[in-house]
Amino acid sequence: MRDSAPSPDWTIPQDWAHFTATDHRVWDHLFDRQTRLLPGRVAPEFLDGLKRLDLTRPGVPDFARLNDELMALTGWQVVAVPGLVPDAVFFDHLANRRFPAGNFIRRPDQLDYLQEPDVFHDVFGHVPLLAHPAFADYMQAYGRGGLRALEYGAIDRLSRLYWYTVEFGLIRSEQGLAIYGAGIVSSHGETLFALDSASPNRLGWTLERVLKTPYRIDDFQQNYFVIASFDQLLKVTLETDFGPFYQRLAGDRDIPIAAILADDVVFTRGDQSHVAGVRQPA
Repeated sequence: MRDSAPSPDWTIPQDWAHFTATDHRVWDHLFDRQTRLLPGRVAPEFLDGLKRLDLTRPGVPDFARLNDELMALTGWQVVAVPGLVPDAVFFDHLANRRFPAGNFIRRPDQLDYLQEPDVFHDVFGHVPLLAHPAFADYMQAYGRGGLRALEYGAIDRLSRLYWYTVEFGLIRSEQGLAIYGAGIVSSHGETLFALDSASPNRLGWTLERVLKTPYRIDDFQQNYFVIASFDQLLKVTLETDFGPFYQRLAGDRDIPIAAILADDVVFTRGDQSHVAGVRQPA
């Protein structure tokens, strides 16, 4: 992983050949572990994306091949970056239907925890849903909204929307609640915790609620928010004028992270028994 930006948009060649045999084994191990666990737990659209993008091939995906498939489906592409990128760069990529993916993979001794998102989190976790038209459009809308949020100084607010949907979102399905957020689907521990644990709240998603709710970065989540559908998520995002929304929320206090409000739709009232201090798997 490089220490500085190699280009104005932070993209670098994937140089697929730089991944070692050990790197490919790590990918295959993580992929096998998650794909065994996810059926019956993950949104069907995610599994459909894995299949349509042919991500079942062994080893770290070659972005050139992956992008041929993804571009044909929704006009998105994956671009390699050395690691986390500045907010403005990230939003610009999303607004132009490019998803930045870290060009490295965790070591064999980091299978259950990695502080910075790697290629497994970014590609396995995020890319399958980019094959779904409504979610692909939502991600572009979020990128455009991020560029506007920079003008309003509202990144802290908008980051909560990303966190509680793209990273740690739940969705209603015919079988009940299902996971779809990349931070869950790429994590063995959180895949189990998000649906099975008695600890977290599972609440109905509304835009205002998530923008006013802080989140954890050091542990499993205390709240998960449940959307009705990807179409709902896209519709609300496109139809909301975020400028006045930010101004109205500016004087409001945050909602305490584990609080349940009188008007919340409660799927599960968590007992918050999971104690802080356990690191959140990547």
